[in-house]
Amino acid sequence: MLDIGCGLGGASRFFARTLGCRVTGIDLSEDYVHVARELAARLGLGNEVSYETGSALALPFAPETFAAAAMLHVGMNIADKRKAFAEARRVLKPGGTFAIYDVMGEAEGLAFPVPWAASAESSFVASAATYRLLLSEAGFVVEKERSRAEVALDFFRRISGRAASPGKPPPLGLHILMGATTPQKIANMIDGVTRGLIAPTEMICRAR
Repeated sequence: MLDIGCGLGGASRFFARTLGCRVTGIDLSEDYVHVARELAARLGLGNEVSYETGSALALPFAPETFAAAAMLHVGMNIADKRKAFAEARRVLKPGGTFAIYDVMGEAEGLAFPVPWAASAESSFVASAATYRLLLSEAGFVVEKERSRAEVALDFFRRISGRAASPGKPPPLGLHILMGATTPQKIANMIDGVTRGLIAPTEMICRAR
């Protein structure tokens, strides 16, 4: 399985441990890849997961290498989704599964910063309809799709509540990655989902 834009590797370790599959993660950030490797080693998953530095637009793998791929909270940072989906299709075997979980919707009216971007110039949110079109062009069939807006609102409201609690923030959490603007990013995310501008959306696709 391939984890595209793996970040610190949490999803890939989850897939390896719960599904019993071997997972390769790839991310643009060398620092994230380094931390992902360290965490996998600490958890005894060094033989089940591996990580490489690279781009979703030029995956360093041969055609039809993987039986499945996932892209979780990545597409909002990719302007050329057509190329990204074409690359995912290239490295997947026919019939392979491509799972996507991205924030989708309309960028107009969205307040910044948000968890994935400090400003509109670095945000590339697209509608679910655009995803479906580009995925079809790349050689995928979207078999399942559902909005996860309510799940996201519950998650971010709980985080926001903890952030507003008196005292020091917890030693681990999204605030480590999102920095000092974490409360504003979370508030803008909640606002965008509440107003129906955006919603985390899940798509399960099949490679033709």
